[in-house]
Amino acid sequence: MIVALNNKCNLTKEEFIPYQKELEEIKTSAKLIWCASNIYLGMMNNSNLAIGAQNVNSKNSGAYTGEISAEQLKSLNVKYCIVGHSERREYQHESNEEINNKIKQLLKEDIIPILCVGEQKKDRDNHQEEQIITTEVLEAIKDLSEEEKNKIIIAYEPIWAIGTGLIPTTEEITKIIDVIKNLLPSNKVLYGGSANENNVEELKKVSNIDGYLLGGISLKPEKLKIFLKKLEK
Repeated sequence: MIVALNNKCNLTKEEFIPYQKELEEIKTSAKLIWCASNIYLGMMNNSNLAIGAQNVNSKNSGAYTGEISAEQLKSLNVKYCIVGHSERREYQHESNEEINNKIKQLLKEDIIPILCVGEQKKDRDNHQEEQIITTEVLEAIKDLSEEEKNKIIIAYEPIWAIGTGLIPTTEEITKIIDVIKNLLPSNKVLYGGSANENNVEELKKVSNIDGYLLGGISLKPEKLKIFLKKLEK
């Protein structure tokens, strides 16, 4: 079971240091991937967590002010990187083509991409969620070898569920994960979007989930511990 923590744009340095100590105390059989803000990547040294990033430049190192390259991430011992998160698709207008280029950059440096895909509420209301997910996956893996494709972790995050407290039904989640696994049978698929300590037991009923991508709860170690404990029951 994989549990990825997406801190998003949170934590000052003064908050980060005690937070890191709390994460160090977590004991779990799940594989924990910690995706902190890029400014903290060089400070992360927890032995019980793999280091992940939240974003990467779609091009090589060079004259790209404010960006961070896959080569730089590798030098900081980053093993995983989120790409295609809905917030970047919306606020930074990231296209599927750019996400595809980011994945290629990461794979060149042996960093495992965590590709986020998900539909908006209007897409689900119009019964277009399967089409949206299929397009996002296929365009993200364009021109990759089978070996490269198999390295990618997919995170299904219905956009309308992120931060809302709402989650799809177990049947709806199962159906979308089946769509993804029909496209990429060998890949791990995580669920994200308001997953927390209160609904994890319901989410556990989805038998084809390989793990979770956690946002808000990742910033609350005590609640995270409860989530992990319930996950392992």
